[in-house]
This record gives sequence, structure tokens and C-alpha cells, in this order.
Amino acid sequence: GLLGNIFDGVQRPLPSLAADESGPYGRPFIRRGIDLPSLDRTARWVVTYQVAPGDHVEEGDLLATTQETAALEHRIMTPVGVSGTVTRLGESTVSIVEPLVWIDDLPLPMLTRWPVRRRRPSSERLDPRAPLITGQRVVDTLFPLARGGSATIPGGFGTGKTVHEQTLAKWSDADVIVYVACGERGNELAEVLEEFPELDDPRTDSPLMQRTILIANTSNMPVAAREASIYTGITIAEYYRDAGYDVALLADSTSRWGEALREVSSRLEEMPGEEGYPAYLPSRLSEFYERAGSTISLGRSPRRGSVSVVGAVSPPGGDFSEPVTQYSLRLAGTFWSLDSDLARRRHFPAIHWTRSYSLYELDTWFDESVAADWSEQRLWAIAILGQEDDLQNIVQLLGIDVLAPAERITFQTGRILREDFMQQSAFDSVDAFCPLPKQYWMLKVIKHLHEQLIDRVDENTDMEKATSLTVLTDIARMRAWMPARAENLARELITAIDMEADSL
Repeated sequence: GLLGNIFDGVQRPLPSLAADESGPYGRPFIRRGIDLPSLDRTARWVVTYQVAPGDHVEEGDLLATTQETAALEHRIMTPVGVSGTVTRLGESTVSIVEPLVWIDDLPLPMLTRWPVRRRRPSSERLDPRAPLITGQRVVDTLFPLARGGSATIPGGFGTGKTVHEQTLAKWSDADVIVYVACGERGNELAEVLEEFPELDDPRTDSPLMQRTILIANTSNMPVAAREASIYTGITIAEYYRDAGYDVALLADSTSRWGEALREVSSRLEEMPGEEGYPAYLPSRLSEFYERAGSTISLGRSPRRGSVSVVGAVSPPGGDFSEPVTQYSLRLAGTFWSLDSDLARRRHFPAIHWTRSYSLYELDTWFDESVAADWSEQRLWAIAILGQEDDLQNIVQLLGIDVLAPAERITFQTGRILREDFMQQSAFDSVDAFCPLPKQYWMLKVIKHLHEQLIDRVDENTDMEKATSLTVLTDIARMRAWMPARAENLARELITAIDMEADSL
């Protein structure tokens, strides 16, 4: 009953609250002290038992499964701290509060409880060795996020934090999406609640909500519930991780969560720290981000699962020196810095290439799974973007004519990387998601063009001709390539580049 549901910060079901018309003017309103069951106690689920009477089970062992939605099979596990012999099985169709199995004559229902501020245990924590594939070229190629890792997205107002997280929710290769809206404006969250149910899941062709859980806590809701919403979301994510699924938790935004923490602290009359935040803000943030990870579950048939955490940060005025941004920067393994200038130029995603980074060592996985020279191309692209950024300052002051021929080629390559590779349209059915092989061949074409021009230009080269080749138009159209034809089209374009370069 969790999937497809919408909760507030303390896991009260908002659809059930909306049905309550006792608020002002007959409109839905969260009344003081109202308390409703988080999950439907009357819904009945068809279960397939994985154990039989007489079987011995340990904590974490699989008891039964039920097809919760078309997108996901729900795995019912032996609760933590429970072990013994199965003495009896329940009915084939049960509600979440009816006994499912009896272990040593103790009836156990599907419903489980867990304190949200305590990390759920696992058998083993694993090093993050594989990426969370998002289909966004600037993320997957330049600044990848490990499956089971953590990322932070700081950015000022209007830079696209919410849009980027919604894109990750739709296209990332996670089995379950937990979207925590903690402290966002009501109108912005209303759009999320309206749009998510209408989105189609590209993996299953079913509604995306069938593998999504929304936790909505707007800025006008109680601050204590907003502070708890982060922990509610990460605990639900850990529950599905223990079932053997890969979960993506998207928090929007941790700045509003930090403000709720500050307000609760002030009401408790605690000693304030920097900018009025409580002195324990860093430890609370670290407790949240450190619950991300790739693990092996408890039980005799262990399952591998992961929780990947992406936290948006909304620094006031886009000031990245404020405490929440700085502490998040130290804790997260991937840093996607959103730039206001790029957002104003409609560059999506507005991730700045010189201020962003990834600390995860994933080059080995890419070299083995995609292409042997993936990491070489990635390092080359990052170097070219850094050089182009330096040359940009010179061009703005003195003009492009003062650049040497090789510098003009580097300057042009950087522009191609920015405009034709890193930019991506979320409204284009082909360009919204770019598979890794297509990303590789697009970057390979750009690198080949750069190398061919660098090898041929000198002081006598007609730079106007060298920087206006007809193949540049074809390179700009690479984003429209169908993934199945990307390699063949790339090889044809490389041949065309060689022919034009020979004519210089």
C-alpha cells in the first residue's frame, strides 16, 4: 500500500485527509491533532507464500510476495529481531493487519513498524562500484552518481533543481522512487502532485506513480513534520532496499529542512550556531546522507539493494557559502552545481562544468561495460571545457582574433561540447533519455573532430573555413540519433570529418 501513495511528513495519507471536508468553507484542511492510519487496513492482497509450516526462518528471510502494482512485486520479509519455526500460514488473500504467518505461534501481519530516526540494519555494506544511470549526458558522462551514493544539487531560484530531480525520477534506472518535498511552496508542490500521476514510466509503460512514493510537506505545514519528513522518506527507502531493490530518494529541498530544524531548535531555546542554525546541523545532515548505500540484506538468502540519495539545496540568494550548502558539499560524493546564468540562457540541465565534480571511482565500470576508452574521453572532455572557460575570459575582453589557431579550435570544441553534447531537451522524446552507447559515440565524434583539426591547423590555415565545416551541422543533430543507429551514424560522420579535414 505504500507505492502510488502520497503522505505528509509524519506519514499521514493526504488523499484520505483531502476527503475530509470539515475545514473552512468545506475545503480539505489538516485539522489539529488529526490522525489517520498511514495504509489502507481494508484492502486485501493476494499473496504467494515462500515458506511452509515447519520451516525455520531468520530475520530478513522472505516469507511471501504479492504483486503490489504492475511495476513491482512486494517482498514480505521476516521482521528484524524475529526468528523461529513457521507453525502456520494465513489465508491466500489477506489485509495488512491480518496474520500472514505464525512463527513459534506468534502471529505476524504484513504491517511492520520502524522508528524513522534509526537506520535499518543490513548484513554488509558494499562499496559503490556501479553508476546510477540517468540518461542525462552531463551526469552520466562527466559527473556520474554511484548506485548507493549521494549527490547534492545547490542552485538559486529558478535554476532547475526541481525539474532536474523530476527528470531523475522518471529516467534513472531505480526500481523505486521516493520523492520527499520538504518545505517547498504549495503551488510548486501542487504541480508535482498533478503531473506525477500523469507521467508514463518508460520502463514498464505503466503510470510512473506505480513505483513512486510522494512525501509532501509544504512550507505552511507544521515545521516538526517537515523536519521528520526526511527521516520518513529514507526509512521507506531502506525498507525497499532490504527487499532487494534499488531506490532513488530525491529530497527537495534540504535547505527548507534545515530551516525547520532551526525553528524547532529556537522553540526549544537551544544555543544557536552559524546563521542561527543549531550547532548539531552537520551531524544531522551526515546522519541523513550516510544512510545512502549499497547493501546486502539480512537473511539466509541475502538480497542486494541500494539507496541513492539526491538532495537539492536552495541557498538564499544563490550564496553557496551558507551552512547547509557547505555541509552538504562535504558529505555528498557528487556535486552538481546549478548556474543561474546557464538557466537564464535556457541551458538544461544548468549544471556548471567547472564547479561540479564526482568523487566516485566509476571509470573501471564504464571502461568494462561501455567502451575501453570511456574514461579517457571523459577526462579529455573535462579538460577541454576547463580550457574553453579560461579562453572565454580572453575572448570577452579582446575578441576571438587574438587567439592562436590551436586555441580557436579548442574554443570551438568547448562550445560544441556545451551546446551539442551537454544540453538536453526534456521535451524531446528521443533526446530526453540518452543511453550510454549513444553518449559514448557522440563524444567520440566530437573528440575526433578536435584531434583532426588540431593536427592540421597552423598559422597559414584559413581559420574561418576550419571553424565553419559543413560537418558541424551534422554534429549539432547528433542528439536526434536513434540509439540503435548511433554507432553506424557516428562512423559515417567520422569518415566525413576526415574528408573535410583533409581539404584544409
